[in-house]
Amino acid sequence: MSITLQIKQAVQLAVQQVYQTEIALTDILINETKPEFEGDYTLVTFAFSKKLGLRPDEIAHKLGENLLEKADLIQGFNVVKGFLNLILREDVYFKYLHQIRKQTNFGMFAANGQKVMIEYSSPNTNKPLHFGHLRNIFLGSALSNLLKNNGYEVVKANLINDRGIHICKSMIAWQKFANGANPENTGIKGDHLVGDYYVRFNDEYKIQIQSLKDAGMSQEEAEKKAPIMLEAQEMLRKWESGDPETLSLWKTMNDWVYSGFYHTYQRMGISFDAMYYESNTYLLGKEIVEKGLTNGHLFKKEDGSVWVDLKEEGLDEKLLLRGDGTSVYITQDIGTAVLKYNEHHMQRSVYVIGDEQNYHMQVLKLILQKLNEPRADGIFHLSYGMVELPSGKMKSREGTVVDADDMVDEMIATARKNTEELGKVDDFNAEELQTLYHTLGLGALKFYLLRVDPKKRMIFNPQESIDFHGFTGPFVQFTHARISSIFRKANPDWKNESTTDEHSLNEDEKGLIRMLDEYPLVLQQAGEEYNLALLCNYLHHLAKSFNGFLTQHSVLKAESAATRLFRLQLSEVCKHVIQHGLSLLGVDAPERM
Repeated sequence: MSITLQIKQAVQLAVQQVYQTEIALTDILINETKPEFEGDYTLVTFAFSKKLGLRPDEIAHKLGENLLEKADLIQGFNVVKGFLNLILREDVYFKYLHQIRKQTNFGMFAANGQKVMIEYSSPNTNKPLHFGHLRNIFLGSALSNLLKNNGYEVVKANLINDRGIHICKSMIAWQKFANGANPENTGIKGDHLVGDYYVRFNDEYKIQIQSLKDAGMSQEEAEKKAPIMLEAQEMLRKWESGDPETLSLWKTMNDWVYSGFYHTYQRMGISFDAMYYESNTYLLGKEIVEKGLTNGHLFKKEDGSVWVDLKEEGLDEKLLLRGDGTSVYITQDIGTAVLKYNEHHMQRSVYVIGDEQNYHMQVLKLILQKLNEPRADGIFHLSYGMVELPSGKMKSREGTVVDADDMVDEMIATARKNTEELGKVDDFNAEELQTLYHTLGLGALKFYLLRVDPKKRMIFNPQESIDFHGFTGPFVQFTHARISSIFRKANPDWKNESTTDEHSLNEDEKGLIRMLDEYPLVLQQAGEEYNLALLCNYLHHLAKSFNGFLTQHSVLKAESAATRLFRLQLSEVCKHVIQHGLSLLGVDAPERM
């Protein structure tokens, strides 16, 4: 049982004994005592004042006296206004450390019977994964790890956007300009090759627009009548009508992209349990829309287009099918949502999608609710802010996007440069060095993108993200490696030594144990709020505190055998928590750095 819970239960009993009043555990607020006051934990009594009709300081004194007399874990107390500062007996800390040392699954929660699907990545097959995808991918993957750790059955899903006008743009450009180029005869990774032709389409499109404007057309008319755009629109119609030649080219180019995606995912340690393709779901979406029209949930306009009326919900009318019968993006999203639920029957479906799609996701949920689709209420949009580089915003159609592969390469190269400058890896062989550089580079990238609250926009600074002394993944990884180094130097039989409480705890040791006590609560809160930044902050704080502890106190050269053993045990649990927390973020914890 956590120290905090022990205190809450003791306080709950004290309130009942002193005031004959029941207080829920959730109404008892316990914080770590501020450094300027004497104490370990502080009970805030202001919340009790209204219920008991007494002054907070009076309540604090009465409860303090009761706890000192009757609670085994309390050694002393003092009151500052309505704050009851509690001083714990040393054996409470020892018992708790011994308790969590025995738990090989410390930080893990029991299964709760709830199933959740997390959809993330969701790339288009007209271009490679780019840097803008990475926050999405790492959020989805880390949240999947966290919720699984917290007792949920998790399905990691990826929806591939493999149809639509943007796909046809790459296909048309390839037909017109590629001269048979493919990944094999060019040596270019498949997703990069297709992305090059998406950029080429837009370059040609701009040229044609300008030519038509020079001939007297308006900007709007030129954009509609540019020949290459008309060809792309015609290709889309052929695709939807099942034209064999168009479908063959579509499949070939998509296969190039899928191969490229797989390589990138594998390199980043990303995996999925279920794959969905819009080419397989848009027809189901159309069927559901037609059914909704029949049932009177939707309506048709004179041009044959189908709409949903959301004015009662404070929105507007939303197009679901064009007059020519072709679907729009939200149509296929409706089909995918229904298909996902029919296959997995999850209680919650989490969509990791950027905040520019807030309106779209709001509309999707409302439409499914209007259509009485099961579990529509379980849809949750994990909306996150966009990521920019110091150079500014990226635009894929203009070719200014940084590819995910290039960013990973840059991070690995930076990790190599910084590590070599420190000059502490002379005993690593070549293979071990490559593994270390990859571990540090990818760890820096993931941690930096996860350390900011998802709702906030952020700027990613590659050099800052890999600083071995800052609020970074490599700093936390270094702390893990530093603890591992202690154990390599220790007598390997130390775990067989008899546990003793003869050591007298100092404040730094108590602080570390209090911090370890917070870990399950941090995981619970991060899971409930879908906020990995809470875990990143905790791990950095723990790593910083442990390094501070080591600057003041020796582990292997401790004053006594009892102190040495205790500090090895404390270091062991800190190492476990750091490794476990990093693994939830998808970050490896190296044994050596």
